[in-house]
Amino acid sequence: MSYRKTLKLICGFAGGSAVLVFAAAAADSHGYFGERRGEAASRWSRFTVLQAAQPAWTPANHTPAPTGHAWDFNWDKRDPSALTNGKKKESVTEDPSSEQDNGKPKATRNILLIRHSQYNLSGTSDKERILTPLGREQAELTGQRLAALGLKYDVLIHSSMTRATETAHIIRKHLPGVELVSCDLLREGAPIEPVPPVTHWKPDAVYHEDGARIEAAFRRYIHRADPKQKEDSYEIIVCHANVIRYFVCRALQFPPEGWLRMGLNNGSITWLTIRPSGRVALRTLGDAGFMPPDKLTRT
Repeated sequence: MSYRKTLKLICGFAGGSAVLVFAAAAADSHGYFGERRGEAASRWSRFTVLQAAQPAWTPANHTPAPTGHAWDFNWDKRDPSALTNGKKKESVTEDPSSEQDNGKPKATRNILLIRHSQYNLSGTSDKERILTPLGREQAELTGQRLAALGLKYDVLIHSSMTRATETAHIIRKHLPGVELVSCDLLREGAPIEPVPPVTHWKPDAVYHEDGARIEAAFRRYIHRADPKQKEDSYEIIVCHANVIRYFVCRALQFPPEGWLRMGLNNGSITWLTIRPSGRVALRTLGDAGFMPPDKLTRT
């Protein structure tokens, strides 16, 4: 190996210990580590130099530092302890601990967020933006997947936009008996200005108009179970990519302005689990593995 290649190799691994690297390279080129031209001796001598030049490994310098943001257990304003604080007692004999236990959620909510299937992008109005033939196939596959999970679904809520409504109706064919509900709050929009900013995409509506509506949808649908709910629930929401991504960021207490950094396939399943304690888990994000590769789209 030439002097120049040796120097580049050592600098790349050592991270810039200039004096040691230069001295080691010079000594190696003059054969001070062993045989002047012996391949084996040269290789092992360089390995020894690299080990000496590397900084010592300790757990401290390889452990990510915490951000300092603690989990807010009252993120949905339904924490029982927060609800009972400051509440006027009806009786002096009332047991505060008993009241709090009765008001504690006991069930887990499972929210399955479905992105609508592929639709006609050339439509000039919402009514013309109907599902494509491929989009209808995608909705069938999503419906089959939801049915195959064998869960007892409580309700199927969908955005009132045409593409989401059509997707929901196709899915419901595979889930007989599940109540179908339409909601204007779930319509597509721009929830918050993304960071980093983008120049190729400009929303039709103003951020603060769409953002208020989508935030209202989040507060309506994403929260822990009511104390009266006895069994775990499974709810399906068919809506749009921007809405789903914003919901995920908000539910996990990630910066909501990062919503545009994620991508979702048409007909994909995003699964949020909300525990009685207020803990939230993301079981799947944009799962579309049940579709053949030639059926996958993001438009």
